[in-house]
Amino acid sequence: MRFRTRAFLLCFVPFALLLAGSFWAIQKQVKSTVREGLRKSLVDNQLAVARLRARSDLQNSRFLKVVGENASLKAGLQLLSTYPADTAATRTVEDQLQELCQRMGFDFLMVSDSGGAPLAGVLRENSQLIPLAAPLPRSPKQGLMTQGDKVYQIASVPIDQGDENLGQLSVGERFDFGGFSTPTVLIRNGRVLQSNIGESVPGAAPAEVDAALKGCGGTAECDVRLGGTDYISLPVDRGDGYVLRSLQNVDAANAREQSALNRVFWIAAIGIVLAALLCSVFSSRSMVKPISAMISHLRASEGTGLLPEFRGELSSIREIRDLTVSFNQAAGANREAGQRLQGAYVEFVGSLASALDARDCYTAGHSHRVSELSCATARALGIGAGELEEIRIGALLHDIGKIGISDTVLQKTGRLTEEEFGLIKLHPEIGRRILEGVQGFAPYLTAVELHHENWDGTGYPSGQAGEETPLAARIIHVSDAYDAMTTDRPYRQGMSHDEAVSILRECAGKHFDPRVVEIFTNLAAFSEQQRVLAELSMA
Repeated sequence: MRFRTRAFLLCFVPFALLLAGSFWAIQKQVKSTVREGLRKSLVDNQLAVARLRARSDLQNSRFLKVVGENASLKAGLQLLSTYPADTAATRTVEDQLQELCQRMGFDFLMVSDSGGAPLAGVLRENSQLIPLAAPLPRSPKQGLMTQGDKVYQIASVPIDQGDENLGQLSVGERFDFGGFSTPTVLIRNGRVLQSNIGESVPGAAPAEVDAALKGCGGTAECDVRLGGTDYISLPVDRGDGYVLRSLQNVDAANAREQSALNRVFWIAAIGIVLAALLCSVFSSRSMVKPISAMISHLRASEGTGLLPEFRGELSSIREIRDLTVSFNQAAGANREAGQRLQGAYVEFVGSLASALDARDCYTAGHSHRVSELSCATARALGIGAGELEEIRIGALLHDIGKIGISDTVLQKTGRLTEEEFGLIKLHPEIGRRILEGVQGFAPYLTAVELHHENWDGTGYPSGQAGEETPLAARIIHVSDAYDAMTTDRPYRQGMSHDEAVSILRECAGKHFDPRVVEIFTNLAAFSEQQRVLAELSMA
């Protein structure tokens, strides 16, 4: 992974994580607040139901006391208590109960003896009042009672004759979910009897409601999931195995707040992400740009081997400024080391040339003179400083291969045989092999190897012709020939300047590059003129 990408991610990812974490925490807080509101709503609903039931019980109590004082009902109850198997007495009481139900609008009436055993009762079925068939159910004094598939809310009053209790009158109304504004479920012994959930949750089957509420057990508060929706449930009323639970839709209550929160979050998220993106891009660029500049400088130095120094500040970042300073110091040390190495290298080359010339008193100083003549010619030709240095060193080393030639051949006073001249002709290749093993001598190999190539292709070792031979080798070839001709040798005396120049001009276009000969002879004539004038002035 690129450094810029890593820097961008390190800047951007914490912003994104912080934003996501903040939204998650706010969302949890909102849900918690909504749940608390729903819980309070359910508790308020419980209190309202309790107050309503208390008022209803009070009204029923007063009304039932009036009904319980009915003389006909007391007489019938006395008769039925005395003759419980008497069918006529039972029918008489049932008639009285039907009349009371019809007049008062009750759904259920029952009389019991003083021991609580049911004697007779009637209930409303499809707008008709019918007697209860045996066996008669026991009616609670207060609360809920199930008869068949119907649930009744029961209230009771004692029937007294003086100080004697004749029995109990139980009055009931069908349990109605219409008074509940929220989904409500009536449960008995863990089984759902009735509910109005179908109105709020279409398609919620009783079995599904039963299974969902089983997890609540006897807890006061529980979470219920129906039809893919989350509810919170609290018991509204309990008694005699009955539990009335109210449910509140958490998702619906949370939807409005969640929608508003989502809008706020997306607006804030877009703004924060854009700000984080800009900051991340700027930060990563401010770090990567100076480093890229340093890399670019380093790549530029691959060809030269020199470390470049940075001018000015690359960045305002302190660490990068420190890195730049350290790099510049390293570049300076590298440059100084290179200069010292170059100095040592030049001294080494001079020593090699002097060692070669010292083998023969006749050739002493030959390499240095050839180097000076070659440099003068190169400058006259307009050659640049870099290539001029290569010519200077190449000229100093041009005869280095003669180290591998025997002294008996090099210092022979007579004419060389063809075999001996063949050995002499090997010295350019020997010189190349010597220098190939030394790092840094690569620029001078062609001058050393090819300085005896002729313009017409008759030279050695490769037989190159014309401009096939590098210019440096062609310049050294002319300078070498001139110094050899004007220097005394064991087998002959050195020629005069004019004789040597005449031979050079004669061989121009054959052995030597004509243009180089022209430049060289003009320079040599001027140098010779200066030398003569100097001798005359001294005389």
